[in-house]
Amino acid sequence: MSYWAALFDWDGVVVDSSRPHEISWDRLAEAEGLSLPEGHFQKGFGMKNKVIIPELLKWTDDTDEIQRLSDKKEELYREVIREAGIEPLTGVREFLEILKEASVPCVVGTSTDRLNVMTIFEMTGLGDYFKDVVSAENVKRGKPDPEVFQIAAQKAGDFSPEKCVVFEDAQVGVDAGKAAGMKVVGVRGFLKNTDRIVERLDELSLGEIGKWFE
Repeated sequence: MSYWAALFDWDGVVVDSSRPHEISWDRLAEAEGLSLPEGHFQKGFGMKNKVIIPELLKWTDDTDEIQRLSDKKEELYREVIREAGIEPLTGVREFLEILKEASVPCVVGTSTDRLNVMTIFEMTGLGDYFKDVVSAENVKRGKPDPEVFQIAAQKAGDFSPEKCVVFEDAQVGVDAGKAAGMKVVGVRGFLKNTDRIVERLDELSLGEIGKWFE
């Protein structure tokens, strides 16, 4: 077993799902007769639906209605990816294979619904590389709160924060990883407070990451 663990955000890190998510918000708004403010998708990047719907979109403050809209949005998302298909980002499978061969435990820590991840596991076979999944249903507080990665570290094998690396593409996720006391690799974009920025995960080597824990 490795002496460090890899904790992965899902959307935008493992799979390129931004367009299907954006389409699903559009379909939800159309179906419900609701409007979407300009730039909503970028502003809500990495946040839980239960924050986006009342605070960003300002659709409703009713708890039951927020849950209904959130569930419907994720159903539409799964509909979209089944229609169009989805693949891991370039270099992801290769990097995960390296981690698997080195017995580095990998856990997903995401703001998305568990069923979304499971659906893509079935479509791509990526589930073979992950020990567990911590999803929206498993946390009370969404990113930038560190809870999701704290739980993921436990699922990986009860690793201490200083022995974990978080892979993220959203600033709220980077902030969550740092708040947990973990190393953070930013994937693309203009992210602040990361330990490393990469365009694709297979730019990283086990040797480079291992030096962080010497």
